[in-house]
Amino acid sequence: MPMPMPAPAVEPAPADVLLRDGTIAVIRPLAPADLPGLLELHEGVSDDSLRLRFFSPSRYAATKYVEHLRDAPDTRSLVLERDGRICALATAEPVEPGAAEVAFLVADDLQGLGVGSLLLEHLAAACRECGVRRFVAEVLWENRAMLAVFIDAGFAVVRHNDGATVAVEMDTVASAEAVAAADHRECQAEARSLRPLLYPRSVAVVGARADGSGLGAAIVRSVVAGGYTGGLHVVHSRAREIEGILAVRRLSDLPAPVDLVVIAVPPGRVLAVLEDAADAAIPAAVIVTSGFSEMGEEGARLQRRILALARRRSIRVVGPNCLGLMSLDPEVRLNATLGGSVPPPGGLAVASQSGGVGVVLADTAQELGVGVASFVSLGDKVDVSSNDLLAAWRDDPRVTAAALYLDSFGNAPKFARFARRFAERKPLLAVVGGRSSGGRRAGASHTAAPASSAIAVDALFAQAGVIGCEGADDMAETALLLAEQPLPRGRRIAVLTNAGGTGVLAADAADAWGLAVPELSDRLRARVARHLTGTAGVGNPVDTGATVSARDLAAVAGLLLASDEVDAVLVLLVATGANDAVAGLHAVAAVRARHPDKPLVLVPMGGLRPPAGGLPGVTTYRNHTAALRALSRAARYAEWRDHPATDAVAVDRDRAEDARVAAAALMGAATDEHGWLSVADATGLLAAYGLDPLGEVVTGAEAAVEVAGWFGYPVAVKVAGRAVPRKSERGLVKVGLSSPEEVAAAIAGFERELGETAVPVLVQSVASGVEIALGVVRDTRFGPLVMVAAGGVAVEVWQDRTFLLPPVARSDALRAVRSLRIWPLLEGYRGSPPADVDGLVDLLVELGALAEDVPQIADVDLNPVLVGPESCAVVDVKVRLDRCAIPDPGIPRRLRPGS
Repeated sequence: MPMPMPAPAVEPAPADVLLRDGTIAVIRPLAPADLPGLLELHEGVSDDSLRLRFFSPSRYAATKYVEHLRDAPDTRSLVLERDGRICALATAEPVEPGAAEVAFLVADDLQGLGVGSLLLEHLAAACRECGVRRFVAEVLWENRAMLAVFIDAGFAVVRHNDGATVAVEMDTVASAEAVAAADHRECQAEARSLRPLLYPRSVAVVGARADGSGLGAAIVRSVVAGGYTGGLHVVHSRAREIEGILAVRRLSDLPAPVDLVVIAVPPGRVLAVLEDAADAAIPAAVIVTSGFSEMGEEGARLQRRILALARRRSIRVVGPNCLGLMSLDPEVRLNATLGGSVPPPGGLAVASQSGGVGVVLADTAQELGVGVASFVSLGDKVDVSSNDLLAAWRDDPRVTAAALYLDSFGNAPKFARFARRFAERKPLLAVVGGRSSGGRRAGASHTAAPASSAIAVDALFAQAGVIGCEGADDMAETALLLAEQPLPRGRRIAVLTNAGGTGVLAADAADAWGLAVPELSDRLRARVARHLTGTAGVGNPVDTGATVSARDLAAVAGLLLASDEVDAVLVLLVATGANDAVAGLHAVAAVRARHPDKPLVLVPMGGLRPPAGGLPGVTTYRNHTAALRALSRAARYAEWRDHPATDAVAVDRDRAEDARVAAAALMGAATDEHGWLSVADATGLLAAYGLDPLGEVVTGAEAAVEVAGWFGYPVAVKVAGRAVPRKSERGLVKVGLSSPEEVAAAIAGFERELGETAVPVLVQSVASGVEIALGVVRDTRFGPLVMVAAGGVAVEVWQDRTFLLPPVARSDALRAVRSLRIWPLLEGYRGSPPADVDGLVDLLVELGALAEDVPQIADVDLNPVLVGPESCAVVDVKVRLDRCAIPDPGIPRRLRPGS
């Protein structure tokens, strides 16, 4: 008899999921009331589906299996329900400890929609919680669809052919491959689901007043003025015409299918309108109405009802409390917003949680000429979020870059993955509000969304390749550069100007933005000098002088663009009475056409204006600060793209389980009132990850002297029994002890200071090296953050530190170490040997694994870690445990739950 499967601590909650065709279903545990629905499922499938499931087309066998499930409490069973009908079943029956046999049945009309893959992900997650580490299945060799579900899921799969059947064994661990496969399928489903929203062929507006006032009428006017190419409809209970468009009483009265409804009615009527939209089979809605979760519990309750209806009837919803959306593709040309500015069409996809910021961004994009593909005002994010949009935009050939303004992250781990995979293909810019205390209060009151941790956001952006910006202007200016210029190959900038002072200021600003203005080589200086006269400067910045001709200006620009000594060229051109600056503009643009592979940016001054259509191949800015800031952001993104994190982080399942069990045992045992472990207990937890401190923990002077003799003098000793604040200040750390007598005296001093006998102490050899601090802190939304910093007191004084989000790949760890200001010391400074950077990177990777494996980890402080030429020594450790909340990783796939 197989052992029963342990009951889960908490039954998995129902999960709304996207099918491959973009419709919504729910996956939930099987309930006793579901048996009639299960019988209907088994009776409704074809004989061939029954044969592939039960190896026989027997209806009797199917009925007996349903009856068996009624009396099988050890079997984990999940059903997928759509439109109130049970459409699929997944079961896992225990066959031995840690293993279960799985089986699936999907209704014929849902086959091919990815139902099997979704159920497999959810079943694996539910069974992992019950200690099941392995799935087994017997599949007919001709059941290629089911075999593909197992193989394509990304889990570790082993197959054995046995005549007419294939025996499949599958690991239930959500490996990096399984997560990547699930994310890829989610992107495909999101693109299909959001297509009616992002590229609607017809739109209906509900809530336009007959007198032309209000939000609805304003949106109708925007749609008409924008030249929308699809069908536009309006709904009004009494009026026969709104803004010159014939009106109908209800959405269900429309003569033709509609892709998108824009709802601008009072809050109390939104639910009824959405119900009408569902009856009319409208797949997408934008709710511009405010007065929901941002207004308190009553509004939040109504918002939850809206989400429940939308999920039940497969409607994707943007808002409420939003500005609307634009789809500026030339084949669509939809402006369904309340804003006044409409940017030109282009490749930038924009999403803003704040309508006001969205307006500013649209204004700036229009002013700068940044081409926009789509703009989505997210508002309260009842359904569609930035994660959903990133998934839909990732493979959209009409989207070349994306820009986000966010007050919060609904699912930070999932955003980190989606952002990284997006940034590997296309630039992703973002501004996150609510970093200051005042900003957090304002953000919460505006959208009812909790603001995010600034440190965690910075860590996420650095790892995921997100181009973090400071505001709407910054984001639009950087997007303009990315749209019009190639990525720079480095940070070296040539500054070309006809007014020396402007070049000096630009060089200073470049340094502030992390860019270099290198001295040009003698050979290049000589070539530049042939085109300059008088006291003009041939260094860098290059000062051509106020009277420079258009021909000479273009020649110098060409030399700089052709040179391998710089990675971008900034031209600062001042109109004076002694030059033809307009001719200079056109001459520079002409020479740029012969050197298209390097960024060229221009700042016209002195009343100089570029032509209305711009200069081909040249990006123009209002001042050098904006130009250099954009170049800096582009250069950093290019560096990130050049060093992708291709090294997957392996998961040691056995080690992770052992560490979680050990942490659980320590939670209520050897911790102090705040959860800090003794050094001995911390050492036991850290040792499996190679993070245990140098030396050995012992009790009493005699044992300490004996261990010191093994290590050899000099040694260090420190109190290790429990967390003691300010150990050094209290004399509870002694370093450089050179004899048994000194060790014994130190132990006696510890006992006197603490008023205790038999004090545990850590005895260590004296190590040397660059002092580094490693640590873990846990953020409630982002989960654990891994820190690497300058060690000792420098971690507090200099704040020289970088944070990472687990899992930590070696490439991420190395990038973080190199970002520290003390990196030259590790690299080898003034003749000193280089430190063991590889060993330090190993420690960072393992610390990330510990933080991810053990959810009870609240704080880890390894300070100092001495990084010597040949090895790394962890000298001091502190570990605190807590029952930490685990952020939702977004695996298995599901739509974001309502709040």
